[in-house]
Amino acid sequence: MKKILSIALALVMMLSCIASFASCVADDTIIVHTNAFFAPFEYYDGTTIKGVDVEIMNLVGEKMGKKVEFVNVEFSAIIDNVKAGEVCDAGAAGITVTDERKEKVDFSIPYYTSVQYVIFATADESIATKTVDGKEYIVWEALAGKKIGTQTDTTGWIYTDGEINATADNDYGYDGVLYNTNTTLVNFDNAQLAADAIGANQIDAVIVDELPAQYITKNSSTLKCLPLYYSGETDAEDAPVEEQYAICVTKGNDKLLKAINEVLTELMKKDESGKSQIEKMVMAHMGF
Repeated sequence: MKKILSIALALVMMLSCIASFASCVADDTIIVHTNAFFAPFEYYDGTTIKGVDVEIMNLVGEKMGKKVEFVNVEFSAIIDNVKAGEVCDAGAAGITVTDERKEKVDFSIPYYTSVQYVIFATADESIATKTVDGKEYIVWEALAGKKIGTQTDTTGWIYTDGEINATADNDYGYDGVLYNTNTTLVNFDNAQLAADAIGANQIDAVIVDELPAQYITKNSSTLKCLPLYYSGETDAEDAPVEEQYAICVTKGNDKLLKAINEVLTELMKKDESGKSQIEKMVMAHMGF
């Protein structure tokens, strides 16, 4: 009888271990969801995901004595996955802080300020540019009537959708610069696919963050990129479309958030050259 009870107890313990295996792994591992088509912050090198965000989170893992596992998912799924807190602990993908996203997840301190850029064909003279005080850029109005590509659910998509579809009568509460101008928004899974569509004459331009735009065009003879600006009442008042990146965690995961913020604080300190470690990481992954 004792032997039977011992066997039964062993089976119960084994089943308990199997049932809790996923949580055991989670205790030792920080699962980070990303979209690995956003160089230099995350990108594939063969089958390995590399980038600035990978380096940051690996340092967080070292600080907490945990392994870090990056999982590539659709960008549009990251915030909701982190909110649920069941399949991942954090999201790192050059994620812009917005009020809507802050309702779902907790954000770290911002670690990079970016500007939206426009990628377009070098030979395309139909997109007018402006040059003020030696700075060349594109204002929203220059994209009227164009087919604009963006990566779904990124801030490029959010901004462009707003400028095309916003009216004073709907939820936006204002008229978009491109409203009623026959401008079309085309969504893609990532910015590289959108840029490829320019060469295939499927779209006219792509709106994406500064560094991915520069990364995509740096070795291209057929594509170039310029910053995107809002028009002011005068040229001097034209202003870039800016945003800030941060890393997000499931609400209430204060220990992980604290470790991320401590790592970011150290990485953003300027050294004697006037550059932070994050700026050096960016340049290294850009190949500069």
